[in-house]
Amino acid sequence: MNALFNDPSPRRRFLRTGLALGGAALPALGTAAAAVPTGLTAAPRSQAGAPPRLTVHAIDMFHGATGAGLAVELARYEDGRGWQHVVSARCQAGGRTAQPLLEGEAYRAGRYELTLHLQDYFASLDAPLPRPAFLAEVPLRFVIRDAAERVHLPVLFSPWGYSYYRGS
Repeated sequence: MNALFNDPSPRRRFLRTGLALGGAALPALGTAAAAVPTGLTAAPRSQAGAPPRLTVHAIDMFHGATGAGLAVELARYEDGRGWQHVVSARCQAGGRTAQPLLEGEAYRAGRYELTLHLQDYFASLDAPLPRPAFLAEVPLRFVIRDAAERVHLPVLFSPWGYSYYRGS
């Protein structure tokens, strides 16, 4: 570790400065409230006791904000008919759609595909990105095995990558 702090190279100085400043930027435990992402004006309501349904939460990692304005489309795989469109929606200020993507009688077990329209989303924000986009439309495939269980799909995305998982 001493070699790191004694090496005069620009790269080592940068690392040394980053380590020193990184710790200084952290608030003391318990003294500061968590930061609220851009666009989120109220905490999401509790999902305890919510009926079974499919919801999505889009997080824009490029801008460090919720994915307000992101267009999504949901399709279900039907044997013999292929992928059938179910619903189109747009994420609101908090990164969630105004209504669940599936609920009630429409919510059932099966194979699903949620398509994220990333190229249109980043273009609408005038993001300084190369054209054509690396990721234009991203299909996320997943399975709902039990229609009695709620499925929440958090999606983190950027112009170059994405991640999603089954949340609670």
